[in-house]
Amino acid sequence: MTLPKSPPNSPAETPADARQAVEAVFRIEQARLIAGLARMLRDVGRAEELAQDAFVTALAEWPRAGMPANPGAWLMAVAKRRAVDGLRRDRMAAAKHAEIGHDLDETGDAAVEAMEAALDDDVGDELLSLIFIACHPVLSPEAAAALTLRLIGGLTTQEIARAFLSSEPTIAQRIVRAKKTLRDASLAYEVPRGAEREQRLAAVLAVVYLIFNEGYAATSGDDLVRPDLCAEALRLGRIIAGLAPDEPEVFGLLALMEIQASRLRARTTPDGSLVPLTEQDRSRWDRLLIRRGLDALARAEALSGADGPYALQAALAACHARARTAAETDWQKIAALYDRLRVIMPSPVVDLNRAIAHSMAYGPPAGLALLAEIEHAQALENYAPLPAAKGDFLFRAGRRAEARPEFERAAALTRNQREKAFLLRRALDCRD
Repeated sequence: MTLPKSPPNSPAETPADARQAVEAVFRIEQARLIAGLARMLRDVGRAEELAQDAFVTALAEWPRAGMPANPGAWLMAVAKRRAVDGLRRDRMAAAKHAEIGHDLDETGDAAVEAMEAALDDDVGDELLSLIFIACHPVLSPEAAAALTLRLIGGLTTQEIARAFLSSEPTIAQRIVRAKKTLRDASLAYEVPRGAEREQRLAAVLAVVYLIFNEGYAATSGDDLVRPDLCAEALRLGRIIAGLAPDEPEVFGLLALMEIQASRLRARTTPDGSLVPLTEQDRSRWDRLLIRRGLDALARAEALSGADGPYALQAALAACHARARTAAETDWQKIAALYDRLRVIMPSPVVDLNRAIAHSMAYGPPAGLALLAEIEHAQALENYAPLPAAKGDFLFRAGRRAEARPEFERAAALTRNQREKAFLLRRALDCRD
């Protein structure tokens, strides 16, 4: 097998420059490289190993010979050669010594040729296949999120552990177990069709949104937001939208993330404290992200997906994005959207957000009435936003003595230090 020839480019000036250049190219090519190998090998773990081997080879050769004209093809050729060599070694190890030559002559070469043909066959949706595999329902959402960030996002185990405030050994074990689960399940490495595709797509989108939400509103730790995690989720969403241009919920989720991400700079003060949506400086909202989000929402609606769960949530976010000031927010429209959302996506959390919207549209008593219907739901028993919302309703109704213990209870429940500090300040504001 012949590798693509490198052009007479000048090597990088320093070893550090050379390594940086190789790492930048590999980060771009890694996901597609793993996808192509996994499609043929049916083993995500082995595909990742081969991709890493190709990266090491590039680190050794590119500084000396120059950057190839087509780095992706060069890396694939190296990985393909190692895959073929591995197949030959496996066959020889499994065969009796006396039969090695016979096996390789009569069947081994045919198997290798079939393998090479599979690798050379450009099906055009390898990356989408890898995303569906990394987010397969046989994996837990946490395992799928970690594996997705590893294979598609290109994050290191250390980066994933830091993103989810976990230890490296825990994340490493989670990823290893996920790869083994996928290998043992003997899954088809392809984009599913029909009902199975719809089911699997929901799992894919759920994992991407899980990653985004952890960046947008960290569940624990000292930082309220983690923009790098939001950026990774957005990148994944844009990849999926490019590979599945006719799926309305893909664009619904992309719209939702784009619009929510537009507020990241305004969600916190310079010291990291929370700024509520109604108090944010809207001049700091990213207008480009808002425009991209509104375009994605229009695409979802044009694909007859206006009533999809993500599209409806994006429509809610769009109401805020279109309001030039907090006072101009169309809360009645938001309340009506939540009325629709709870029908297609019933959950106590949606009901809680609906109560908040109705309190803003029709006054705190309306919100308190809706809250009374759900505040004893088991799913909300230790959910900090519930007492936080109740405290806000009572505060705005002038019932500050009743609001204070609600804010204190919410502060005790949250694991995020910035959110805790914000809630305790609100409790102090309730003093006469």
